[in-house]
Amino acid sequence: MDAEIRIDRVLPATIGRVYDAWTRADLLARWYCPNPALELKVQADVRVGGDYVVEMGPHVVRGTYLEVEPPHRLTFSWKWDGTDDEPTKVEVELSEVADGTRMLLTHTGFADAEDAANHQLGWDPEVLRLVELLSVRQPDPAADRG
Repeated sequence: MDAEIRIDRVLPATIGRVYDAWTRADLLARWYCPNPALELKVQADVRVGGDYVVEMGPHVVRGTYLEVEPPHRLTFSWKWDGTDDEPTKVEVELSEVADGTRMLLTHTGFADAEDAANHQLGWDPEVLRLVELLSVRQPDPAADRG
């Protein structure tokens, strides 16, 4: 069975800021873990064939970037250390909308519905943390010149 996760969300930021949040290790380290109490370390070589490693306390996920199309699309493999599971695939599609940026996150390739449900439990709080990060008001360079 190939269960999947789909999260369709409008984020309160420009497409460039959302793409940066997905591709800059310093920003990923601020939201890319469902549990804010865990120490989070991120390494990301964001290019086709580049690798990433995310350490969430004792939990480590790693993969390879399969598609990198700034600022609209990012696809990468996903594999937890210490498991025999086959890698799954995450696709992030971004598009500009009136209220910000529409993010469609699709995570596919799970062995079963239970595995997908467990990952959904991780993605939901992560996306909330992403929304919080993007909701922080950014300085307006034009205002500094006034």
